[in-house]
Amino acid sequence: MQLDYERPIVTVDIVLMTIFEGALAVALLARDKEPFKGRPALIGGYVHTDEDSDAEAAVRRILKAKAGLEGLFFEQLCSFGSHDRDPRGWSVSIAYFALVSHGLLTEGTDKNLLLRPASAPGELPFDHERIVLAARERLRGKGAYSTIAARLLPDVFTMSELQGTYETVLGETLDQSAFRRKMKDLDLLEEVEGEKRQTLVARRPTTLYRLKAAPSVFDRRI
Repeated sequence: MQLDYERPIVTVDIVLMTIFEGALAVALLARDKEPFKGRPALIGGYVHTDEDSDAEAAVRRILKAKAGLEGLFFEQLCSFGSHDRDPRGWSVSIAYFALVSHGLLTEGTDKNLLLRPASAPGELPFDHERIVLAARERLRGKGAYSTIAARLLPDVFTMSELQGTYETVLGETLDQSAFRRKMKDLDLLEEVEGEKRQTLVARRPTTLYRLKAAPSVFDRRI
C-alpha cells in the first residue's frame, strides 16, 4: 500500500552511565558513519522492525552489538522527536538510561568507549547532550527513593561503597550512621555469608552485601 505521508526515522539511544574517578560518567562511542562520522555520541541505532519485538529488545541488541554488554539494568527515559534534531529528516529517539559498574564496563567490553562527566558531556551530535542531562536528573531524582543507585556497583559491595555511590548520584554527603540505619530499617540488603573484603581504610575485613531483590522504591528519602 502506498503511504501518503513520510515515515519518521525511529532510533533508540542509550545513556550508559557508570562511576568513574568519583563522578557519574556517561559512555560514548564514536559514530562510524555520517552524519557526524567520527564524533562521540550516545550508543544507539535504528529500530529493526524485522527482529526487534519492542523497543527494549532494540536496547538489548544494540548494547550487545555496539558495547559488548548484556544483562544490564535499563529503564526508559522519554522520547525526543522533532523535524530538526537529525539532518536526515524528521526523527524520533526512544531514549533509555542504563547503569553498569565500572569494573564490568572495562572488563566486559573491548569497544572503544569514551567516558565523560554526565554533568558536562560536552557538545554532542543530534540532541544527545540534552538526553544525557535529562538522564542524569532522572537518576538523581529516582535515586533518592530507590535502590537504583546500587546498579552502578558490582553485585557484591561494601556498605561504604554503597553510601559513596548514593552520594555521587545525589550530589550530597550523607551521614554515615543515618545511612546505615536506613538501610537496616528498609531491609534492602543481605550479607554475603562467608565472604569479607580487606579495604585500605578498615582495620578488619569488611562485610559484603548484595541487594535482596530487583530495584525497588521505598516510601522515604534515603
